[in-house]
Amino acid sequence: MAVSMSGSFVLFVGLVLVGVVSSANFDDLFQPSWASDHFVYEGDLLKLKLDNYSGAGFSSKNRYMFGKVTIQIKLVEGDSAGTVTAFYMSSDGPNHNEFDFEFLGNTTGEPYSIQTNVYVNGAGNREQRLNLWFDPTTEFHSYSIFWNQRHVVFLVDETPIRVHNNLENKGIPFPKDQAMGVYSSIWNADDWATQGGRVKTDWTHAPFVATYKGFEINACECPVSVAAMDNTKRCSSSGEKKYWWDEPIVSELNLHQSHQLLWVRANHLVYDYCSDNSRFPVTPAECVHQRHQ
Repeated sequence: MAVSMSGSFVLFVGLVLVGVVSSANFDDLFQPSWASDHFVYEGDLLKLKLDNYSGAGFSSKNRYMFGKVTIQIKLVEGDSAGTVTAFYMSSDGPNHNEFDFEFLGNTTGEPYSIQTNVYVNGAGNREQRLNLWFDPTTEFHSYSIFWNQRHVVFLVDETPIRVHNNLENKGIPFPKDQAMGVYSSIWNADDWATQGGRVKTDWTHAPFVATYKGFEINACECPVSVAAMDNTKRCSSSGEKKYWWDEPIVSELNLHQSHQLLWVRANHLVYDYCSDNSRFPVTPAECVHQRHQ
């Protein structure tokens, strides 16, 4: 069987792809998780609404380990200050793992910001923030999380914007033993989202609407009944069972991707926890060793 991935992660390899899921239809993969009355379906488009009564959110029907998740989003137009639209993967429990995209609303004319974060064993505080190089409210753009046992890669239109490497050989935990659900939501966060909370949500612009399409999950599905360690084993290549996310071609960024990441960091990164000496007088251990941050 052949699998085709778009953009930077392209493979045409004869593989046995056990448990791999792929679809572009919301109902095949996801379900509303709260405020279903704030969902609007227009053909292939899904719209989530935020007003002064409620936001809304959805979750995947299943959990996954390793692979790639992509959603195309057109973010809230106009004055979206105080709002947050999130796309993320997360496991369950207090010691959960989590990979976050958070799109922070703006005042009209200001650039939209993306904040990413990585939780490992329940510990986060690994925020990075960047300003986008395009207006994400006028057209759809793809946002992806790629995850294997070597690294986690955050991508915007297939351009890597962040890499979190496996540094277990340095004694640093890496999220590879908990299956994750896939989630998205829109909510009011005007206590912190825009200019540190100084700019509040203007409800005269409500409802605030985020629009979605192109839902893709190319990952290993993990039944709830299967133990965590068994999931790790069943979602890893061995013998005749080969998964595309374990192939050498995606084990690290290629030269072009590395240049893209450097360009993003040089031109659009506005906050990196690794450089925040006031929050972290002692540099976090992974920041000392990361080649791609």
